[in-house]
Amino acid sequence: MESNTSFNKIIQTALKILKTPVAFYQTMPKSGGYLEPMLFVIVMAIFVGLIMTLFSILGLGMHGGMMAGIGTILFTVIASIISSFIGAAIIFVIWKLLGSNESYEVSYRCIAYASVVYPLVAILSPIPYLGSILSTLLGTILMIIASIEVHGIKPKTAYIVFCVLGIIAALTNISNEMVVRNMAEQTDEFTSQFGDLSKMPPEEAGRTLGEFFKGLEQGVQ
Repeated sequence: MESNTSFNKIIQTALKILKTPVAFYQTMPKSGGYLEPMLFVIVMAIFVGLIMTLFSILGLGMHGGMMAGIGTILFTVIASIISSFIGAAIIFVIWKLLGSNESYEVSYRCIAYASVVYPLVAILSPIPYLGSILSTLLGTILMIIASIEVHGIKPKTAYIVFCVLGIIAALTNISNEMVVRNMAEQTDEFTSQFGDLSKMPPEEAGRTLGEFFKGLEQGVQ
Protein backbone atom coordinates (compact mmCIF):
# COMPACT_ATOMS: atom_id res chain seq x y z
CA MET A 1 0.00 0.00 0.00
CA GLU A 2 2.82 2.38 0.92
CA SER A 3 4.73 1.69 -2.30
CA ASN A 4 1.56 2.29 -4.33
CA THR A 5 1.07 5.61 -2.52
CA SER A 6 4.68 6.60 -3.25
CA PHE A 7 4.24 5.73 -6.92
CA ASN A 8 1.04 7.78 -7.12
CA LYS A 9 2.85 10.69 -5.47
CA ILE A 10 5.60 10.50 -8.09
CA ILE A 11 3.06 10.53 -10.91
CA GLN A 12 1.27 13.50 -9.34
CA THR A 13 4.59 15.30 -8.98
CA ALA A 14 5.42 14.64 -12.64
CA LEU A 15 2.05 16.01 -13.76
CA LYS A 16 2.51 19.11 -11.61
CA ILE A 17 5.94 19.79 -13.10
CA LEU A 18 4.55 19.48 -16.63
CA LYS A 19 1.41 21.54 -15.97
CA THR A 20 2.70 24.24 -13.61
CA PRO A 21 6.54 24.16 -13.52
CA VAL A 22 6.82 27.63 -11.97
CA ALA A 23 4.50 26.72 -9.08
CA PHE A 24 6.33 23.43 -8.60
CA TYR A 25 9.77 24.97 -8.29
CA GLN A 26 8.42 27.75 -6.08
CA THR A 27 7.20 25.15 -3.57
CA MET A 28 9.83 22.44 -4.11
CA PRO A 29 11.25 21.20 -0.77
CA LYS A 30 14.90 22.16 -0.41
CA SER A 31 15.74 19.47 2.13
CA GLY A 32 14.80 15.92 3.05
CA GLY A 33 17.66 13.97 1.54
CA TYR A 34 18.37 12.47 -1.86
CA LEU A 35 16.13 9.40 -1.76
CA GLU A 36 12.86 11.01 -2.84
CA PRO A 37 14.25 12.87 -5.88
CA MET A 38 16.36 9.85 -6.83
CA LEU A 39 13.25 7.63 -6.77
CA PHE A 40 11.63 10.14 -9.12
CA VAL A 41 14.58 9.74 -11.52
CA ILE A 42 14.33 5.95 -11.29
CA VAL A 43 10.61 5.91 -12.11
CA MET A 44 11.11 8.24 -15.08
CA ALA A 45 13.96 6.02 -16.30
CA ILE A 46 11.81 2.89 -15.97
CA PHE A 47 9.16 4.56 -18.12
CA VAL A 48 11.84 5.31 -20.72
CA GLY A 49 13.04 1.71 -20.68
CA LEU A 50 9.48 0.40 -21.08
CA ILE A 51 8.81 2.77 -23.98
CA MET A 52 12.04 1.78 -25.74
CA THR A 53 11.23 -1.91 -25.20
CA LEU A 54 7.76 -1.40 -26.69
CA PHE A 55 9.28 0.34 -29.70
CA SER A 56 11.67 -2.58 -30.06
CA ILE A 57 8.77 -5.04 -30.15
CA LEU A 58 7.02 -2.87 -32.74
CA GLY A 59 10.19 -2.67 -34.83
CA LEU A 60 10.64 1.07 -34.24
CA GLY A 61 13.84 0.89 -32.25
CA MET A 62 16.57 -1.53 -31.30
CA HIS A 63 15.95 -5.19 -32.01
CA GLY A 64 15.88 -7.84 -29.32
CA GLY A 65 13.66 -9.99 -27.14
CA MET A 66 12.55 -9.76 -23.55
CA MET A 67 16.09 -10.01 -22.18
CA ALA A 68 17.14 -7.08 -24.35
CA GLY A 69 14.20 -5.12 -22.98
CA ILE A 70 15.17 -5.88 -19.38
CA GLY A 71 18.75 -4.89 -20.19
CA THR A 72 17.51 -1.60 -21.66
CA ILE A 73 15.54 -0.79 -18.51
CA LEU A 74 18.42 -1.62 -16.17
CA PHE A 75 20.92 0.35 -18.26
CA THR A 76 18.56 3.33 -18.48
CA VAL A 77 17.98 3.36 -14.71
CA ILE A 78 21.69 3.12 -13.84
CA ALA A 79 22.71 5.70 -16.46
CA SER A 80 19.98 8.09 -15.33
CA ILE A 81 21.00 7.89 -11.66
CA ILE A 82 24.66 8.50 -12.48
CA SER A 83 23.93 11.32 -14.91
CA SER A 84 21.59 13.00 -12.42
CA PHE A 85 24.37 13.31 -9.82
CA ILE A 86 26.96 14.39 -12.38
CA GLY A 87 24.55 16.85 -13.99
CA ALA A 88 23.68 18.28 -10.57
CA ALA A 89 27.38 18.78 -9.80
CA ILE A 90 27.93 20.68 -13.06
CA ILE A 91 24.82 22.82 -12.70
CA PHE A 92 25.65 23.41 -9.01
CA VAL A 93 28.92 25.06 -10.04
CA ILE A 94 27.14 27.17 -12.67
CA TRP A 95 24.52 28.33 -10.18
CA LYS A 96 27.24 29.16 -7.65
CA LEU A 97 29.03 31.27 -10.25
CA LEU A 98 25.75 33.07 -10.93
CA GLY A 99 25.39 33.91 -7.23
CA SER A 100 23.24 31.11 -5.80
CA ASN A 101 23.51 30.37 -2.08
CA GLU A 102 21.73 27.02 -2.29
CA SER A 103 23.31 23.65 -1.48
CA TYR A 104 24.22 20.77 -3.77
CA GLU A 105 21.15 18.91 -2.53
CA VAL A 106 18.92 21.69 -3.82
CA SER A 107 20.69 21.57 -7.18
CA TYR A 108 20.25 17.80 -7.29
CA ARG A 109 16.55 18.15 -6.59
CA CYS A 110 16.19 20.68 -9.42
CA ILE A 111 17.96 18.35 -11.85
CA ALA A 112 16.22 15.19 -10.64
CA TYR A 113 12.73 16.58 -11.10
CA ALA A 114 13.66 17.89 -14.54
CA SER A 115 13.98 14.23 -15.59
CA VAL A 116 10.21 14.39 -16.12
CA VAL A 117 11.09 15.18 -19.75
CA TYR A 118 12.72 11.76 -20.30
CA PRO A 119 9.54 9.76 -21.11
CA LEU A 120 8.31 12.50 -23.45
CA VAL A 121 11.60 12.42 -25.32
CA ALA A 122 11.50 8.61 -25.50
CA ILE A 123 8.02 8.69 -27.05
CA LEU A 124 9.33 10.96 -29.82
CA SER A 125 12.60 9.05 -30.31
CA PRO A 126 11.46 7.28 -33.53
CA ILE A 127 11.21 10.72 -35.17
CA PRO A 128 14.77 11.75 -36.12
CA TYR A 129 16.19 14.56 -33.99
CA LEU A 130 12.82 15.69 -32.60
CA GLY A 131 13.45 14.00 -29.26
CA SER A 132 16.89 15.62 -28.93
CA ILE A 133 15.50 19.06 -29.72
CA LEU A 134 12.53 18.66 -27.37
CA SER A 135 14.77 17.37 -24.57
CA THR A 136 17.03 20.40 -24.83
CA LEU A 137 14.15 22.86 -25.11
CA LEU A 138 12.18 21.53 -22.13
CA GLY A 139 15.32 21.03 -20.06
CA THR A 140 16.41 24.60 -20.75
CA ILE A 141 12.99 25.98 -19.78
CA LEU A 142 12.99 24.02 -16.50
CA MET A 143 16.52 25.14 -15.65
CA ILE A 144 15.61 28.78 -16.29
CA ILE A 145 12.58 28.43 -14.02
CA ALA A 146 14.62 26.68 -11.32
CA SER A 147 17.32 29.35 -11.57
CA ILE A 148 14.81 32.14 -10.98
CA GLU A 149 12.41 30.52 -8.51
CA VAL A 150 14.78 28.35 -6.46
CA HIS A 151 18.21 29.97 -6.73
CA GLY A 152 17.17 33.60 -6.95
CA ILE A 153 19.05 34.29 -10.18
CA LYS A 154 17.98 37.41 -12.08
CA PRO A 155 15.66 36.44 -14.97
CA LYS A 156 17.76 38.18 -17.64
CA THR A 157 20.91 36.39 -16.47
CA ALA A 158 19.14 33.04 -16.27
CA TYR A 159 17.73 33.38 -19.79
CA ILE A 160 21.06 34.39 -21.34
CA VAL A 161 23.19 31.74 -19.61
CA PHE A 162 20.85 28.78 -20.05
CA CYS A 163 19.80 29.66 -23.59
CA VAL A 164 23.47 29.65 -24.59
CA LEU A 165 24.02 26.35 -22.77
CA GLY A 166 20.84 24.99 -24.36
CA ILE A 167 22.04 25.82 -27.87
CA ILE A 168 25.38 24.11 -27.20
CA ALA A 169 23.60 21.06 -25.76
CA ALA A 170 21.20 20.90 -28.72
CA LEU A 171 24.00 20.95 -31.27
CA THR A 172 25.88 18.29 -29.32
CA ASN A 173 22.83 16.04 -28.99
CA ILE A 174 21.96 16.34 -32.67
CA SER A 175 25.55 15.59 -33.67
CA ASN A 176 25.65 12.52 -31.42
CA GLU A 177 22.31 11.30 -32.76
CA MET A 178 23.57 11.69 -36.32
CA VAL A 179 26.52 9.43 -35.51
CA VAL A 180 24.33 6.83 -33.77
CA ARG A 181 21.77 6.75 -36.58
CA ASN A 182 24.51 6.50 -39.20
CA MET A 183 26.11 3.58 -37.38
CA ALA A 184 22.72 1.87 -37.05
CA GLU A 185 22.13 2.23 -40.78
CA GLN A 186 25.57 0.78 -41.48
CA THR A 187 24.84 -2.17 -39.19
CA ASP A 188 21.46 -2.86 -40.82
CA GLU A 189 23.04 -2.64 -44.28
CA PHE A 190 25.78 -5.04 -43.21
CA THR A 191 23.22 -7.53 -41.90
CA SER A 192 21.05 -7.36 -45.01
CA GLN A 193 23.94 -7.59 -47.46
CA PHE A 194 26.28 -10.08 -45.87
CA GLY A 195 24.10 -12.25 -43.65
CA ASP A 196 25.75 -14.83 -41.39
CA LEU A 197 29.56 -14.55 -41.31
CA SER A 198 29.86 -18.04 -39.89
CA LYS A 199 28.76 -19.48 -43.24
CA MET A 200 31.44 -17.59 -45.20
CA PRO A 201 35.00 -18.74 -45.95
CA PRO A 202 37.49 -17.10 -43.57
CA GLU A 203 39.02 -14.81 -46.20
CA GLU A 204 35.64 -13.59 -47.43
CA ALA A 205 34.45 -13.04 -43.87
CA GLY A 206 37.60 -11.01 -43.16
CA ARG A 207 37.08 -8.79 -46.20
CA THR A 208 33.44 -8.33 -45.27
CA LEU A 209 34.29 -7.22 -41.73
CA GLY A 210 36.94 -4.89 -43.11
CA GLU A 211 34.43 -3.20 -45.39
CA PHE A 212 31.95 -2.95 -42.52
CA PHE A 213 34.37 -1.29 -40.09
CA LYS A 214 35.62 1.04 -42.84
CA GLY A 215 32.03 2.12 -43.42
CA LEU A 216 31.52 2.69 -39.68
CA GLU A 217 34.68 4.79 -39.50
CA GLN A 218 33.48 6.95 -42.39
CA GLY A 219 30.07 7.28 -40.73
CA VAL A 220 31.58 8.51 -37.48
CA GLN A 221 33.80 10.99 -39.29
